[in-house]
Amino acid sequence: MSARARELSIGVVIPTLNEAERIGSQLSALRDARGFARVVVSDGGSQDDTLALVRRHPEVTLVEGPCGRAPQMNRGAACLADMDVLCFVHADVRLPVEAPRLIQRALDRHDTVAGAFRTWTIADGVRRPWWRPLLHLADLRSRYAGLPYGDQALFVRREVFERLGGFPEQPLMEDLELSRRLRRQGRIARVKASVTVSGRRFIERPVFFTAVVNVFPLLYRVGVPAHTLRKLYDDIR
Repeated sequence: MSARARELSIGVVIPTLNEAERIGSQLSALRDARGFARVVVSDGGSQDDTLALVRRHPEVTLVEGPCGRAPQMNRGAACLADMDVLCFVHADVRLPVEAPRLIQRALDRHDTVAGAFRTWTIADGVRRPWWRPLLHLADLRSRYAGLPYGDQALFVRREVFERLGGFPEQPLMEDLELSRRLRRQGRIARVKASVTVSGRRFIERPVFFTAVVNVFPLLYRVGVPAHTLRKLYDDIR
């Protein structure tokens, strides 16, 4: 590893939409991690108590705008123009407490433009035992897939993110598309530590829905357009 002249400043962006159940504990956890320079919550029109809970954290920047994960993350990133690194974290994803140090270490190599963590999906209230093995299918993907997804707490050098124009503002698969573009710019690090992901999002839908949506990344990779996948998503939802 090459020596750094200084520590990299890391800013966190959290896109939210009706995340009152999770956002308070998420912001407290990020504060306790002690290594993130700034945190931005980019809200897409929450109708619950999300905004009120965010405002209880004066150290957090809140930006509001139209709903859409890609535009929300891009708006959040625009608030962090003075950061060296941007880390995108979903509200239902918890970073390990040592995440700032792990991100710094991953970016020690100058050819590394981005990185991501493994995932570990927790039951989080799942009362049907037969569901639990299914929760870890995405965890296997996070270990062996070459391109990281949004639930892996993707982090990227800000200047590279800006050079690529941020997340492509398409209806689905914006994370996979950005990862594709990042790989053309340089190395993407795979951090061996895991983020924990709530399993609730998998059990709120029928098993059929979850199974089909898990195939979407493969369909996108073989050329199915994002807008077609969005239509299919809406049809089966």
